Amino acid sequence: MNAHWRAPAGLHVASARLPDEGELPSLDGATGWLNSPPLTPAGLRGKVILAGFWTYTCINWLRQLPYLRAWAGKYSGHGLVVIGVHTPEFSFEHDAGNVRRAVQDMRIDYPVATDNNYAVWLAFGNHYWPALYFADAQGRIRHHHFGEGEYGQSEMVIQQLLAEAGSTGAGTELVSVDARGLEAAADWASLRSPENYTGYARTEGFASPGGPVPGKPHVYTVPARLGRNQWALSGDWTMAEESTTLNAADGHIACRFHARDLNLVMGPAAPETSVRCRVLIDGQPPGEAHGSDVDRDGNGTVTQQRVYQLIRQPGPITDRTFEITFPDPGVQTYCFTFG
Repeated sequence: MNAHWRAPAGLHVASARLPDEGELPSLDGATGWLNSPPLTPAGLRGKVILAGFWTYTCINWLRQLPYLRAWAGKYSGHGLVVIGVHTPEFSFEHDAGNVRRAVQDMRIDYPVATDNNYAVWLAFGNHYWPALYFADAQGRIRHHHFGEGEYGQSEMVIQQLLAEAGSTGAGTELVSVDARGLEAAADWASLRSPENYTGYARTEGFASPGGPVPGKPHVYTVPARLGRNQWALSGDWTMAEESTTLNAADGHIACRFHARDLNLVMGPAAPETSVRCRVLIDGQPPGEAHGSDVDRDGNGTVTQQRVYQLIRQPGPITDRTFEITFPDPGVQTYCFTFG
């Protein structure tokens, strides 16, 4: 009996309509493996492969992660192998200890290839975080998806490739996930603020008078007014290519944004240290609008290089001014993300 494959608008999952996109590239360029010995396409022959590119501070991938966990849990016994390819964006994401901690903290049990030299990324010709590549049991890529979303469509592709490989128990029901914290889907209807970097190479909307002073300690100030998606520094900071580091106590960052969530990629500049922080929204403690990494009064501690959720508003969503103050020196900030 042939399975009846549901086909939402824009996706045709009949076997003949999943194209052959070429051979699954080699994973030999991986610089290490977590949760598994090294895997090869030849050794994986007969399995359906889902290879996903990620980096652990990417908010778009974090919101995809609940589905990857669920698919690995549901289909691994039916012939699916999920492989995470961790290709770093920031320098601290090359650190094996940081990646290992992230894998543990995020409850990732499937195999992870670390790709510090971008060899696997280049072998796939990839350009995106996150990116998913679906390969059949003969080692041929049959589907891909870049970015968030289309989870139902992606799962139907998994189901079909498993059926083609002879699996009879996977079924056609779709997983249901309970995504929380950073993993919760963005409030796309209210999102008006794009990702923005705090290093001088890629920052936009920097509003401190005089602009960035690359690579040198400088005392910045925050202007009297910030427009939407502008940000500014106050205090003694050094703005490097990919990050900005606080040199003296009582540094301050302000940002005008329009989104339910505000997150900041940051960490202590020196290993095994911590930096206190306090968050305000429109000049007041966040209260119910606090993120998971600060309390209702806006108090938190920066202990690792990772994404910190600082604001999650219950609504209504309007333009707001976010402020974070660091009473201790030594914090490094990298990137604002929103949701």
